[in-house]
Amino acid sequence: MPSKAIIVESPTKARTMSRLLGKDYVIKASNGHIRDLPKNKLGVNVDDGFEPEYVTIKGKSKILKDLRDTVNKVDEVFLGPDPDREGEAIAWHLANYLGKHSKGKLKRLRFYEVTRDGVSDALKKPQDIDMKKVDAQQARRVMDRLVGYLVSPFLWTTVRYGLSAGRVQTVALRLICEREEAIVSFKPKEYWSITAELKNSEGETFHAKLHKLSGKKASIPNEKTAVSIVESLADEKWSVAKVTRTKKKRNPLPPFTTSTMQQEAFKRLRFSGQKTMSIAQQLYEGVDVGDGTVGLITYMRTDSTRLASDAVNTSRDFIGKHFGSDYVPTSPRAYRPKKAAQDAHEAVRPTSVTRTPESVKSYLSGPQARLYELIWRRFVACQMAPAAFEATSVDIDAGAALFRATGSVRVFDGYLAVYGDTDDNGSDSTLPKLNEGEGLELLRLDPKQHFTEPPPRYTEGTLVKALEDYGIGRPSTYSSIVSTILGRDYVERDRGKLRPTELGITVSGLLVEVFPDVFNVDFTAFMESELDRVETGESEWARVVKDFYGPFSSKLSEAESKKAEIKKGLQEESDVVCEKCGRTMVKKFGRNGPFLACPGYPECKSTRPLDGELESEEKCEKCGAPMVIKRGRYGRFLACSKYPDCKNAQPLKIGVECPKEGCDGEVVEKQSKRGRVFYGCNKYPDCDFASWDKPVAVPCPNCGAPFMLHKVTKSGGETLRCRKCKHQEKV
Repeated sequence: MPSKAIIVESPTKARTMSRLLGKDYVIKASNGHIRDLPKNKLGVNVDDGFEPEYVTIKGKSKILKDLRDTVNKVDEVFLGPDPDREGEAIAWHLANYLGKHSKGKLKRLRFYEVTRDGVSDALKKPQDIDMKKVDAQQARRVMDRLVGYLVSPFLWTTVRYGLSAGRVQTVALRLICEREEAIVSFKPKEYWSITAELKNSEGETFHAKLHKLSGKKASIPNEKTAVSIVESLADEKWSVAKVTRTKKKRNPLPPFTTSTMQQEAFKRLRFSGQKTMSIAQQLYEGVDVGDGTVGLITYMRTDSTRLASDAVNTSRDFIGKHFGSDYVPTSPRAYRPKKAAQDAHEAVRPTSVTRTPESVKSYLSGPQARLYELIWRRFVACQMAPAAFEATSVDIDAGAALFRATGSVRVFDGYLAVYGDTDDNGSDSTLPKLNEGEGLELLRLDPKQHFTEPPPRYTEGTLVKALEDYGIGRPSTYSSIVSTILGRDYVERDRGKLRPTELGITVSGLLVEVFPDVFNVDFTAFMESELDRVETGESEWARVVKDFYGPFSSKLSEAESKKAEIKKGLQEESDVVCEKCGRTMVKKFGRNGPFLACPGYPECKSTRPLDGELESEEKCEKCGAPMVIKRGRYGRFLACSKYPDCKNAQPLKIGVECPKEGCDGEVVEKQSKRGRVFYGCNKYPDCDFASWDKPVAVPCPNCGAPFMLHKVTKSGGETLRCRKCKHQEKV
């Protein structure tokens, strides 16, 4: 019987450690938190120092009994949950529960990689539970409970039952809504550019853009000005005025933090933040790679770019051996942490640089292999020599106009040999050899119209970056913030971008108006810094919560007293008269989106769809009323216009028959789990036809197929493509 036990929070981590440590230890898992605030009441004593009332989580009694029996049988117990605030809180709750059975033999075990060396080093220096970390987690949990439990009912009685609010999630929603407001109010401004196609004395052609006019930066506001400039240049002599050649270096990016890992995984792999963190957890906790189960990466919740000196030295040896000495910098690279970084542990890196992506690929799932390769390449690249470029800039005189041509040639790939830039596309623009004073021949002048563009909607990656830049949230919370506002139907994905729903805009506007300080970006960032101060021992957790709760409760009381007025203000009047009682109908929110309802409810229960809801040609097979197009959690669908009296609903048809041979179904609009719209047969699962591109009822002019696929790309714009003969044409 083993004399020592280690309790971790994850069964996967427990299995990995069992294989690493052998029969000397019994490894058990708590399956996450064992205690939390109750679900059916506030669970925080606001009149007595905000003392939380913890209860055993439902379903954990059997696990706790097993842990208690294990502790009674061993001489030493090590608590090994993750080395962050949440992990420290789990360890603390375990210690409180098991303390009376352990006879003082409980010790905290902190390790940052699930490897033999990582765990063995931790066992040599067991520690005590860090109560400052526990207090910081407790303060966050209590503040989040106060906001969620007290604000959500306010939303139920003013907007719609079942809504919820979050202290940090609402601020993220606010950022998305304010960005949408900026997009809607944006007024594009016209401007023009002029590009010259030129030929040198050797007959080589190249392009140059108008840079200056009469010594001032060229500004071309409209077509008339552009045409005038083109006409004035028709008879000018063109010659090379100046050639500037410079050598430039591009340094590698730092190793991954949680935030940059999520951003890059979204950018390169199209992984959501939640998916990235789930896969990273698997890689951290352990994977069987043939010679045993081992953690492949270090702990994945971190805001630090610091690296262990052993890892750096090993990587430099690896780079020299596999790429050559030119790729190894003179001295190891060290990266300065951000000002707000806690720097508690290392950056995200592979636990062994010699465990290359190719060597473990066959043991990993596709997503695991792709994320591991991204982490491995980023780590190796961060210790490599910079890439070197030779940049050329050529100024060209044409009367009062100055044109400029630029190009660069990569002369040494450096770190790009491992971690190429996605924006670089691997292509260098080159120019022909040009000499100062050389005459040039003008082949063509091309004026082109442009318009300024609004700020882009956030993606999951750019939202995480914004949250980090503002100091909102922490590595352990980024992915949950995004997934929460998506899950609440406050935000939806639109071609990879985050767009607020009408419900999200309403909720955000209401909460920001009623609680301007609580859901303020700067205030939320300040509270994050206060939690950091609790963790460092500079602040006391109950005082931080008290300072937060005072202004919050005051605003909540004020809002409750004005609830009827606020609710009336949200019920926007329409120009539609209730057909049953003659009252003017108002806009309300239901589970399937906004609709018009009689303000005389419950005496009059008349409802009808909004004018903005498109009435389809379909009729409800249950009551005969027109069907309307609505948007729900799983995308657009058809619903009866008599809802809620008639709750009939069906998928949205697009007027195309299923092309699968022998199938009599129709193609309908659907939405994937990740929020992406696709098109599939309504006979699924009997028919598996599916397409990301929208089928449209336009026959192919080449082969006569009954429909073509509508495709939109940045490079090709809108096109129609035949799935049979591959015929393609511009829309």
